Amino acid sequence: SSSSSSSSSSSSSSSQPSPSSITRPNNSPNPWEVHKFGGASLADASLYKTVGDLLIRESRGRVLPSPSADDSPTTTTTASGPIPTMAVVSARAGMTDQLVRVVDSALQDMTQAERELDLALSGQLSILRSLASPSIADPIAARMEKDAKDILSVVQSLRMIRSVPPSVMEVVTGFGEIWSAQTLYAYLKEGGVRVAWLDARDVLIVKSEGNAGLGEKGSSSSTGGVVPLWEETERRMQAWWEGEAVREGVHVEDDNADADANANDADADHTAPIVIATGFVATSSEGVPTTLKRSGSDYSATIFAKVTHASRVTMWKNTDGVYTADPRRVPEAFSISSLKYDEAMELAYFGAQVLHPLAMVPCIDSNIPVYVRNIFNPAFEGTVIQGRCASLSEVNKDGKVVNWRSKRGVIPIKGITSVDRVSLLTLEGASVIGGAEVAERFMGSMADAGINVLMVTQASSESSITVVVPEDQGKKALGALRSTFELELSRSNVNAISLTDTPMSIVAIVGEGMAMNSGVSASFMSSLAKANVNIRVIAQGSSERQVAVVVAGEDTSRALRAAHMAFTLSQTTCSVVILGGTGKLGSALIRQLNAQKESLKKNLNLGVCVSAIASRKKMIMGESSGLCLSTSADVDEMLRGEKAKDLDMEALTAMLEADVNPHRVVVDCTNDDGIAGFYERWMSSGINVISPGRRAGAGPLSRYDAIREAQRANSAEWQYESSVGAALPILTTLRDLLQTGDEVQRLRGCVSGTMAYVFRTMDEDTPFSEAVRQAMEKDFTENDVREDLSGYDATRKIVVLARELGLNVSMEDVEVESLLPDDIRNKEYEGDTEAMRAAVIEDLKALDGPMLERWREARRDDRELRYKFVIDVATGKCSCKLSAVDSKDTLYRLRNNENLVAFETTRYTTSPLIVKGAAAGPELAAAGIFADLLRLGRAFSTSQT
Repeated sequence: SSSSSSSSSSSSSSSQPSPSSITRPNNSPNPWEVHKFGGASLADASLYKTVGDLLIRESRGRVLPSPSADDSPTTTTTASGPIPTMAVVSARAGMTDQLVRVVDSALQDMTQAERELDLALSGQLSILRSLASPSIADPIAARMEKDAKDILSVVQSLRMIRSVPPSVMEVVTGFGEIWSAQTLYAYLKEGGVRVAWLDARDVLIVKSEGNAGLGEKGSSSSTGGVVPLWEETERRMQAWWEGEAVREGVHVEDDNADADANANDADADHTAPIVIATGFVATSSEGVPTTLKRSGSDYSATIFAKVTHASRVTMWKNTDGVYTADPRRVPEAFSISSLKYDEAMELAYFGAQVLHPLAMVPCIDSNIPVYVRNIFNPAFEGTVIQGRCASLSEVNKDGKVVNWRSKRGVIPIKGITSVDRVSLLTLEGASVIGGAEVAERFMGSMADAGINVLMVTQASSESSITVVVPEDQGKKALGALRSTFELELSRSNVNAISLTDTPMSIVAIVGEGMAMNSGVSASFMSSLAKANVNIRVIAQGSSERQVAVVVAGEDTSRALRAAHMAFTLSQTTCSVVILGGTGKLGSALIRQLNAQKESLKKNLNLGVCVSAIASRKKMIMGESSGLCLSTSADVDEMLRGEKAKDLDMEALTAMLEADVNPHRVVVDCTNDDGIAGFYERWMSSGINVISPGRRAGAGPLSRYDAIREAQRANSAEWQYESSVGAALPILTTLRDLLQTGDEVQRLRGCVSGTMAYVFRTMDEDTPFSEAVRQAMEKDFTENDVREDLSGYDATRKIVVLARELGLNVSMEDVEVESLLPDDIRNKEYEGDTEAMRAAVIEDLKALDGPMLERWREARRDDRELRYKFVIDVATGKCSCKLSAVDSKDTLYRLRNNENLVAFETTRYTTSPLIVKGAAAGPELAAAGIFADLLRLGRAFSTSQT
């Protein structure tokens, strides 16, 4: 429980209030607490009940922890006692819009206006009568019906003047709050609660310094210009307390208050009044009914909190407080436990649904904490907004700048937010006029036209200025600026004035911890770059509490998620599409992902969201963009289910491009040349690719070069370590050597696990065909073993290695020895996979004799048969053939399914650097893919470490 306000409003007396003062209701030991309920919390009768019951609970007090008498770590609990409670309510959900339609319809069709009004009134009356008995509901219903007649009287004149004066719209729409307050009052009255309702028009007096009217729905500036007249409001509030509150029984006269103070616990509830006040509505200093504009009920609540010297204000929403980002766009967003007023105002200014910045001013003046809690989860503490951020001069006193990452566990920002549908208005090349004059005239034209300028950037060297304005004000702003610089445009003293014609958005990071902490902007910008989000405008607030950028509207969600992950506000999540997910390799990968999911989350703060899985013929995608599939389920069963669709690479690509996750990855476990043709397009969209297959890496050189160019141009990653040597770090080692300045002269070894196993296994008792059959049985071979035995698979790996060395090599440039005669190599086999394999083995028996003879010949010279490749960098020649190697060759002791690559370089002259290990089978290949994915994950989260 928060303590009472430490300071009162500037207009209040500093002396102790009298017992009859509203700031000390009924001699209560506790100050007021104010609760505000929006329309979403009052949508139907059940929600009015929910709100009413919550108010009763809150007014009865809460249990507070208190230290034990002997200073031991244990605590006892005490009751706070009854709490005077005020509820400020909005109109029920949709009511304000209904009343707006009443006014708009009256311009054209009075009958339609009456229908709209009947609909609005009947909905409210229906709720009222379901909550209270006729004795309570009927008088209120009569007042509402009279109000409806008054509304019709007002709007009937509109057809004559053919316009809607702002004051008329404000008067009519204000009845939504008046009806809502009386409805909640009726429910509490029905329950025997001591309650009164307060028409804010009777006490809240304001003057407007801005435009009349409601303001735009959801606008961050909608309540601007309305200022309470504090002294008059406090005077009227006290008069209401001494009059209507006494008549309603919520204000007990002083003599009775003393008696109540000594009453039993049941009677003590009566000392805590409940007052239901209307939000949104007020009265102008001229005595005319007005409003605090759209979203004004928040302002009403904080005004009443200041007037009553409340100890806290609670804004009841339908979320668990203020979130680190919009959870509709950033599913990983979570509730912020605390914010400073300044941080909350920055978040609100840039679109966060907190409360209007102006609404916080009364609480700032009186240091009243603002709580944001969930009406549907009242047990959750939510977010508390209290206290001011240190001023820039205070932060800069020690002059010490540190990198934010050095403060382990301390996150410099509190939240990330956005403003959608903005436009950029730019004046270019006004250097002849002079920067100062340009800026003055530019901003003056915006002010004169009533344009809401959200951001400003200026390039002084060119006297060019860009401002960010709401999209619906863009054309008006453009016209105003062209009018201001009409003469300069005609004389070419100004090069151009332009307005963007595509939707744009502001994305901002906000937090007190940004001041004097280096690297915050770098982390922000880097995260957007990695997500392939282009930045159009950058601006940093002089308070150093926010950095804002403008991006394309379609990139907003991706930008928000990227920034959210970059500051470890949520774990780094990779959105993964697995192609070939039902094959042996894809299935092994999914098993490994499932087994390591919790470990990745715990140790690396990395999440893997499989958003789509495809087989050769079918695919299944998340029901909405970025939704994860359950990979613990049977994937084959999923692809046979009704949610599966025929494989459509265009649709799959469209889903990938629409995915707002900044870290998108395609894992291609197929051997499909058509899919390899999509790599360039994916990388051009910033989508990363992992390809254990070699169709792209060893495919046509022109396509390979195009993929590489798309990768470089779009900061995408292409990981194919597992395409050579499965999980062995062969390509990584090669890249490390080259990047550290070593010169690779020659590569040699064996990159076929199948060939290694066959020639390690065959002997006098185990013929060649039997060794091949065993390799197939152990899943060491390709699906078609002829790719192994013909050298085709090894050749592709050699091409991948050669291209990594900078050689422009294609498959046809490799001298390769095939172990198969043409009749077997080119034969069309029929039947299923098992039948085809059996047929191939049968045909291979014809090679048992010749292969045994080669094996014997090698053994006579104390040599071993190995399928050896050589890449000579100097000559550019690549070869691969069955060789008899002696004991001095590194391949001599090659075992079972091993791969081996020896690196002969200028550094490794006396003996080569050797990478060797098991490298055949789907589990090892899947481990290589997993390693590629982890490399990507670490790259994505570099800015978080």
